[in-house]
Amino acid sequence: MSRSATVADVHRLAAGMPYAEQKSGSKDNPVYQVGGRTFVLFRNPRPDAVDPDTGERYTDVVMLRVADEQDKQALVQDARSPFFTTPHFDGHASVLVRASRIGEVELEELTEIVADAWLSRASAARRRAWLEQHRPE
Repeated sequence: MSRSATVADVHRLAAGMPYAEQKSGSKDNPVYQVGGRTFVLFRNPRPDAVDPDTGERYTDVVMLRVADEQDKQALVQDARSPFFTTPHFDGHASVLVRASRIGEVELEELTEIVADAWLSRASAARRRAWLEQHRPE
């Protein structure tokens, strides 16, 4: 049985991917990269992600890379989903989620999303090696 995900799970899962490195972003926000390519980013408050009622910038947005537009739409198309996008991310293979809503995601789903984010940015050799080890039996 799965449980609700936490922000700590995002960090644990991202840091646990092979060759993952945690860097500090422009305001010391955590950035997870593989081979110098970002796959999870804790964003700084930005004008494109704001509370619709107050206009205040969200301070807890996490960006996760996805494989392609189809995967992105699968996560953001349901209005009840905690995942969203903004016009700033049009044409960008990533989704956003507020840390305050990460508990709406099951740990099992988050595990898959973080792995897919890593796979979307890892080198072909690293992807092949990881997929070989994680092939369903």
